[in-house]
Amino acid sequence: MKKGMKKLVSLMLAAIMVISLVAFSTTVYAEADPDFKVGVILVGDETEGYSMAHITGLKEAAKELGLDDSQIIWKYKVPEDSSCYDAAVDLVGQGCKLVISNSYGHQTYMVQAAMEYPDTTFISMTGDFAAISGCDNFKNAFTNIYEARYVSGVVAGLKLKELLDDGTLTEETQPDSFDADGNVKIGYVGAFSYAEVVSGYTAFYLGVKSIVPNTVMEVKYTNSWFDIDKEGAAAEALIANGAVIIGQHADSTGAPAATQKLLDSGKICYSVGYNIDMLETAPTAALTSATNNWSVYYKYALETAMNGGTIDTDWSKGFDEDAVGITALGESCAEGTEEYVNDIESKLKDGSLQVFDTSTFTVDGQEVTTAECDMSFMDFTTDPATVVYQGDTVEAIEDGHFSESTFRSAPYFTLRIDGITEDAEAVE
Repeated sequence: MKKGMKKLVSLMLAAIMVISLVAFSTTVYAEADPDFKVGVILVGDETEGYSMAHITGLKEAAKELGLDDSQIIWKYKVPEDSSCYDAAVDLVGQGCKLVISNSYGHQTYMVQAAMEYPDTTFISMTGDFAAISGCDNFKNAFTNIYEARYVSGVVAGLKLKELLDDGTLTEETQPDSFDADGNVKIGYVGAFSYAEVVSGYTAFYLGVKSIVPNTVMEVKYTNSWFDIDKEGAAAEALIANGAVIIGQHADSTGAPAATQKLLDSGKICYSVGYNIDMLETAPTAALTSATNNWSVYYKYALETAMNGGTIDTDWSKGFDEDAVGITALGESCAEGTEEYVNDIESKLKDGSLQVFDTSTFTVDGQEVTTAECDMSFMDFTTDPATVVYQGDTVEAIEDGHFSESTFRSAPYFTLRIDGITEDAEAVE
């Protein structure tokens, strides 16, 4: 080998070693800095699907980044009140440089702590006013879960179509499952009438409707994120009103369990869950669940904080980053569901399919051409409501679709589209 060539090879090997060392040091950053700590404030614990999804995601991210278990301090079952502020302050006192809460109702207490402790970064998951709070160390994060809800709606729609096509579901066999215009009925158990829930149930409905256009949906609220009894009662009431498929944006297994019980009794009814696989609870009634892969965000946030970077004020990703998905398909799913879903997911990833395509729904019989959304944070406990943080008013209709979770991470779709009815009274 010539002298010049040897020198070139030596330089290349040296460069490769430097790159490898840099990559290695990034991977084991937590081992190099054992003093880094993250605090986590949860509204529930491992027994509640929503919090369990966060716990699983954060543990997966921490393991991948080399964080030791002792570097994560957990606060379980923290109410959406000043207890959250107390928990956040305690975590700062224990040396946490990153404090995360997972429930919307924690947000006002998290920003209070953030303003008092500027050297710590606070993340309010599912929150909606970080960008307008004026507090640089306060962040919001969400996922494009509406995409997964749409896909889970497609799964439900394919099952509905199978039941109609093979004659299992007819106006003779189950007359209460059709309205006066011949539309088939489905139902949805919602926690609160927040934009997050409205966005989700609308996406679910549009997924069903993309397969079975003549579908209507009834929504019942529980006014609670987690209440097994109320969620079960809501599902039972919806099925009694004729609903064949029950979707949910509530955190327990109540709705799937109730649906399974009624399916076993001879009713034609199936369930689509949220957060976790519901097949253990409803082995033949559960079709799938819309779910978040929180590890994607937590890896990003932890790694950024560990390396001294600045975490995005608003973060929200969907199928494009594998941040959302659906759980395993149940045995009752229609034949060909997996292949159909794979195609839908690929279209969501490349942007050729938009969940809130305005050509697929109407409001009061009219196609939606404009939807101005006020990003201000309001205090609705006052009469009239008062502005806490002033935000911009944005036009959400872009290129023929409602552009969700782009102007901020949290959903802001609040349109009430045709075909969906909401019960004014919550389930007691």
